[in-house]
Amino acid sequence: MISSVFAGCGKKPAPVPEQPLEPMADPIDDNFRTFYQIFVGSFSDSNRDGIGDIRGIIERFDYLNDGNINSGKSLGVQGIWLSPIFSSPSYHKYDATDYYKIDWRFGEEKDLKELIDLCHERNVKIILDLAINHTSSQHEWFVKFKEARMKGDVENEYYDYYSCVTTAEKVGGIQYQKIAGVDAWFECNFSGNMPELNFDNPEVRQATLDIAKYYLDLGVDGFRFDAVKYIYLGDTDKSVEFWEWYMDELYKIKPDIYCVGECWSGETEILDYYDAMNCFNFAMAQAEGMVAAAAKGNSNIAKYTKYIESYQGKVLAKDQNAMIMPFLSNHDMDRIAGAFVTENNMRMAANLYLLCSGSPVIYYGEEIGMRGSRGSANTDANRRLAMLWGDEDLIKDPIGSTYPADKQIQSTVAEQIEDEGSLYNYYRRLIAIRHKYPAIARGIYKAADCAQKNLGGFLIEYEGEKIVLIHNTSPTETISYDLSSCAALKGITISEICDYIGQGNATLSGTILTVGPQTSVVIK
Repeated sequence: MISSVFAGCGKKPAPVPEQPLEPMADPIDDNFRTFYQIFVGSFSDSNRDGIGDIRGIIERFDYLNDGNINSGKSLGVQGIWLSPIFSSPSYHKYDATDYYKIDWRFGEEKDLKELIDLCHERNVKIILDLAINHTSSQHEWFVKFKEARMKGDVENEYYDYYSCVTTAEKVGGIQYQKIAGVDAWFECNFSGNMPELNFDNPEVRQATLDIAKYYLDLGVDGFRFDAVKYIYLGDTDKSVEFWEWYMDELYKIKPDIYCVGECWSGETEILDYYDAMNCFNFAMAQAEGMVAAAAKGNSNIAKYTKYIESYQGKVLAKDQNAMIMPFLSNHDMDRIAGAFVTENNMRMAANLYLLCSGSPVIYYGEEIGMRGSRGSANTDANRRLAMLWGDEDLIKDPIGSTYPADKQIQSTVAEQIEDEGSLYNYYRRLIAIRHKYPAIARGIYKAADCAQKNLGGFLIEYEGEKIVLIHNTSPTETISYDLSSCAALKGITISEICDYIGQGNATLSGTILTVGPQTSVVIK
């Protein structure tokens, strides 16, 4: 059976089917899921104070997942990642003052527990953003540490709680701030308001482990660990050793825990951290990333497909249960929609990373094409703007944002839900296709080089099943190709098109595949 979505440029796209034309797979129980990143303070405001909160997420949950993966009436994500929710003086909350208290602006622990229970009722994983390499300078630990240092009280239990050196011991490449009146410089790589903890101190290790244990006991499914290489900045081996220990302890509590690390670095260093956990794939992300380059149709798609095959192989060589973690942008990056001239490029980019191995992460608002960039103001607040619901939600942009209103998209969630040809409905349909074929997330990828600039894909094998996934990234050209001439597909019987999605359509005559521009095809 063939199902389709068309998204023509300059004309009204054909209607998106109200629900998948074939039933999707039953809800899954493993960690190969489509995640949705929520910047809590900018998502949805339940108490009309202009700040997003946990109850706002609860009230919007039907938008994310309505509990019926076959309904076709929600986005259909299978996991959510919440930005930090702990007590903090900042709008972004990456500087915790108390890890055991939910920030009062976001709600209370009972709200978090209600959200956890709702997630589990709908087979959705929930992970918390946990920044433990540093705290706020207002944290009780740091206040006591600083006092002990100023008094020279080496017997104080907090004296060695934070990474601290003398003038002579300072290391290049690491940022420090001096404690007044003494020869003591505490490490603070992000800001003087974010001092780095000392993980050579066993009490610090245990204290940070206890935080994770507390929220696992509350019911969360895992964590996104912020800035994993900053545990021992400049010493990858020591940082990896810490995370291996940390994760071993967490696996004792929850064997199926879902964790992902942020190692914003090159491939070699990212792969080092796979000894401990899955890590985000930064090479695929941002305007200059592998996905955007392929989606624009300017580069040979074989560069992308061969990269995916190679990278997956390296990840699995580290751990046979590991996975790629693809994404296009997040709270620390300019929003990906701004990288494309046309919305069709955005749709093609979505095809490339959502129809891919592993566990992809959608940044809130990406599915409606929201824009936001640091700009001349050089502020991350512009990347974390209020979700455009288009109803009575009073959510406001975060403090410090300066993004011009005339550069933002002029449509909202409410409008796009009603528009069958909208980007939102394209994402909804695309996620449904991803979920229908377990092999897409879980299979072994082999690049299928079609020897054409804009046509290429993969042979994917999973539990004895083989499917072929082909992308045409050309913005304008319909391409025909004899699949039997592809070396990766030799000996593979091509039977039928199962699904296609994009700007054009797709047909199969024998082994001759014809694919419209900016369109992806799933073939048996």
